[in-house]
Amino acid sequence: MNKMVKVVFGLSLLIAGAAALIWTLNVRDESDLNAPRAAAGLSSDLIARGAYLARAGNCASCHTARGGQSYAGGRGIETPFGTVFTSNLTPDEKTGLGSWSSAHFWRAMHNGRSKSGRLLYPAFPYSNYTQVTREDSDALFAYLGSLPAVAQPNQHNTLRFPYQSQAALAVWRALYFSPGVYQPDASRNAEWNRGAYLIKGLGHCSACHTARNALGATSEGLDLAGGLIPMQNWYAPSLTSPHEVGVGDWDRAHIVSLLKNGVSARASVAGPMTEVVLRSTQYLSLEDLGAMAQFLKELPKPLTRSDALDAPTAAAPTTSSATAAKGTKLYEHYCAQCHGDAGQGVANAYPALAGNRAVVMKSTVNLVQIVLNGGFSPATEGNPRPFGMPPFVLVLGDNELSAVLTHIRNSWGNQASEITALEVNRIRANRAP
Repeated sequence: MNKMVKVVFGLSLLIAGAAALIWTLNVRDESDLNAPRAAAGLSSDLIARGAYLARAGNCASCHTARGGQSYAGGRGIETPFGTVFTSNLTPDEKTGLGSWSSAHFWRAMHNGRSKSGRLLYPAFPYSNYTQVTREDSDALFAYLGSLPAVAQPNQHNTLRFPYQSQAALAVWRALYFSPGVYQPDASRNAEWNRGAYLIKGLGHCSACHTARNALGATSEGLDLAGGLIPMQNWYAPSLTSPHEVGVGDWDRAHIVSLLKNGVSARASVAGPMTEVVLRSTQYLSLEDLGAMAQFLKELPKPLTRSDALDAPTAAAPTTSSATAAKGTKLYEHYCAQCHGDAGQGVANAYPALAGNRAVVMKSTVNLVQIVLNGGFSPATEGNPRPFGMPPFVLVLGDNELSAVLTHIRNSWGNQASEITALEVNRIRANRAP
């Protein structure tokens, strides 16, 4: 009996100690909400700065439901664990941020906790926003406070058990979240640090361009090394690998053009990145875009994944001569008019397919998605009437799509693995709406 009591007592101590550790990790770096702070004053300059920062963070895209009022929330963010609905950021007293202080907003940005202290789900990317400075957080709050108040109650999340519980979220945060404002690298210049601050913080680029584990957490060891975007089923390519979309050898002007206009002499954006350019980066200053370009150019090559794994597959595809002939015929009928007989494309209109890294990339998800769904670059000031591609989802079957894409991946100097009909079918079944 005494032995059993000791075991129970020991387990109780262990559980209590684990709970205390989890609690401590979840409240670290918390600031005093009642601590005095010099008032910045709601000047027009502060509000304008906050509006600019909101663009940099692309806040409206998530916090605006389709057809709804801007920043009033209600958009469902689908995750592998259920749906998280975005909150109302307008200054409505009952349903929005009207009763919040700048300290409450700072705690949400920096610590991932609401006004009441409730833990926020990381669909709100506070693991990135924690790097934002208090000054920028206050400017954002000032801007949101200047918006028209919209009375729109927040919707309840529909997460599955046990992911809906605060206890499970506390454990996740203890494992994967560490608050901390961005600290400039003294060995780098001010421009590089500005680019790092924007990309790591408000830009939250790692939210898409970094692989996630089974619990939805990103890995610092594979930061910006590419990953499949959950539920959207688009692959956000590696920003570090020269075999994907690493831009180390690009001219800065081409990177700036891509972020500003959605197109450049080297590439054009597609998929979810289209919305990022449309609603966010096209509005950033040339100075900030240049800083982001400088940071991206100097990203280290991947250390945890060899170039051989990222490189296009050198082995010849195993397609039959009949399938190869079919792919050639389909290309001539559906593709050559825009992309050229030799895959050369048309400058400032249709991208070249010959030598295109997006075509021969190891992950074929985006290539299939674009052909199925079609695609347009975003309409921007520098590219107001973008050329686009119609969807072929109702035109080409799985076998046909397999044949034509395998043809494209192995013509005009391209060399990559076959895309099978089974692979096309799987992507079609899970394609983004």
